[in-house]
Amino acid sequence: MEKELAKKGIISEGVKEVAKRESLSPEEVAESVRKGEVIILKHKNKYLGIGKNLRTKINANIGTSPDVVDIELEIKKLKLIEKYGSDTVMDLSTGGNIDKIRKKIIEESDIPVGTVPIYQAAIETIEEKGGIVKMTPDKIFEVIEKHAKDGVSFMTLHCGVTLKTLERLRKNPRKAMVVSRGGAFLISWMVVNEKENPLYQYFDRLLEIAKKYDFAISLGDGMRPGGIVDATDNSQIEELLTLGELTEKAWDENVQVIIEGPGHLPINEVGPNVILEKKICKGAPFYVLGPIVTDIAPGYDHITSAIGGAIAGWYGADFLCYVTPSEHLSLPGCEEVVEGVIAARIAAHVADIGKGIKGSAEWDFEMDIARTERNWEKERELSIDPEKFDKLRKKFPTSEKDVCTMCGKYCAIKIVEKYLRTKIEH
Repeated sequence: MEKELAKKGIISEGVKEVAKRESLSPEEVAESVRKGEVIILKHKNKYLGIGKNLRTKINANIGTSPDVVDIELEIKKLKLIEKYGSDTVMDLSTGGNIDKIRKKIIEESDIPVGTVPIYQAAIETIEEKGGIVKMTPDKIFEVIEKHAKDGVSFMTLHCGVTLKTLERLRKNPRKAMVVSRGGAFLISWMVVNEKENPLYQYFDRLLEIAKKYDFAISLGDGMRPGGIVDATDNSQIEELLTLGELTEKAWDENVQVIIEGPGHLPINEVGPNVILEKKICKGAPFYVLGPIVTDIAPGYDHITSAIGGAIAGWYGADFLCYVTPSEHLSLPGCEEVVEGVIAARIAAHVADIGKGIKGSAEWDFEMDIARTERNWEKERELSIDPEKFDKLRKKFPTSEKDVCTMCGKYCAIKIVEKYLRTKIEH
């Protein structure tokens, strides 16, 4: 296990690979792993680092729904996600043969795969027993172990939704209530059974499974706000405090931890939320879902989330979950998946420039020079989406190949270049 090796002062293969890719020394990376500020995910003998001083990573979600079950479509999405540069993928399938779908995604994926086991535990209980309230703790842990055996790299587990959190929610009701599917499953079970969340009550059991199969725990935000009207409220903060306590318990057992963060926040609360998480969770990597900074743009939530993601990353968030234009409307298709990945990658890159991550601003400097020289081939090569570059470049052809049709012969760069060069020559 990466954290255990780092504590012993051993430089692992994972640390070496991450250090090389991030242009850092192995000692720096190992120290961050030891502190819990960096986690290293493994998939098919490849390693990915997430955390402090590393490039901001992005995740893309795929998976079936009860209404759309097409495993070939999900694999097509997976390949597009990889092509366009997502660092990880999560399988959120809730329809069809969930075991078969997960195994196929893990088999086909070249990037680390995450899952949310409570989905399968809840759905199978409903199908087998007629209601989620009949789910047993053993069922939850059986599914977690099943995912672990299949080779999942990280799992979202809503351990911070407790009876105490529910009491907060009752005393301070929300407008948008609960939008986390995993959180909703667990809350329903807890309310009817009047029992504590098994993932919290038997957290030690969870840690034993995590140690046995060496996967990272992504402590899920079951109480994330689903609208900016509920941002940074008592329920959200109560859960975060619990996640801070569980983080230290996991670290004591050398289990790697990510903290998941709020989904909807007004722009002025994004930075403070990141600072708060880093303080309460002792610098553990922060995984944010967006954040979506306005609720009035369905169909454009890849943009609203990219705005929030860029700010969150700049303030220190380490891992951005993409949001597609389909968010709040439908299951995303291939086109929406691509748009989501590109938007999240732009947000992550913007954040990395702000954080001073090595090589980030240099990419832009190269583009600046190519654009000034009107070196279209170089611009295409440096573009985050060369295919869209080609599509737009060819949309309205120009007779003057060294400019574009926005300005044509009145290109500001070309005009200034001409007269400055003439002045210098004379």
